[in-house]
Amino acid sequence: MEITREINEKGQVVIPIDIRRMLDLKKKSRIVFQIQDNEVKIKKELSPEMWLKSFLKYRVKGKSLTPEEIDKIYEQSYDLP
Repeated sequence: MEITREINEKGQVVIPIDIRRMLDLKKKSRIVFQIQDNEVKIKKELSPEMWLKSFLKYRVKGKSLTPEEIDKIYEQSYDLP
């Protein structure tokens, strides 16, 4: 999916409603910008509780993963709408 938006005079961009719904972004939600090469990735910030739940999910399956391996899995994961 590719959506184009214009940056306003204050340097702001509106996140389209479809994307806000897909990511369950509400007023005051926090997002994270990841910059790599010439690309910017925007994702919903995980609360500490959500991060811990995600982390424990891998531990429950009996896997012994390092923090680096967990980061790699998280980076490569995605949610289906």
